[in-house]
Parts: sequence; C-alpha cells; structure tokens
Amino acid sequence: MTATELATSYPVSRQAVVKHLGALTAAGLLDTERHGREVRYGVVAGRLGGASSWLAEVGERWDRRLDALQRQLGRSPA
Repeated sequence: MTATELATSYPVSRQAVVKHLGALTAAGLLDTERHGREVRYGVVAGRLGGASSWLAEVGERWDRRLDALQRQLGRSPA
C-alpha cells in the first residue's frame, strides 16, 4: 500500500503516516518498492515474529510494574 492509501484509514495526516512508515522501514519491518512517483510499502513477515515477541516482553514488564505501583498505592494513606 502507499502512504496515501494508509492515511485514509487513520485519523492522522499523510505526513505522520510517512514518518511512521519510515521508522518501520528503518527497523527492517517494511520493504519499499518505487513505482514512478509512488512508493509502495510491504510487510517483511519474517521480521514481525521478533517484533511481536519483544512487544509482548515489554508489555509484561510494564504490567508487573503497574501492578506493583497499584499495590504500593493501595497501602499508602490517602
């Protein structure tokens, strides 16, 4: 898909979509293919497994931290 096509599906500007696509491309999660003035983006499926695992790990760490904070706040006097 192109950045323009993607931008129509989200409540952000095309420029914001392009910026995010650039970051994902730099991370190796997307490939680009130029057709004239148009740039098409495609997912690099093999790289998504690692990204998904990393996100799950970070999410679990945040869940533990937030649970600990909630327990601590529950013990604090109001």
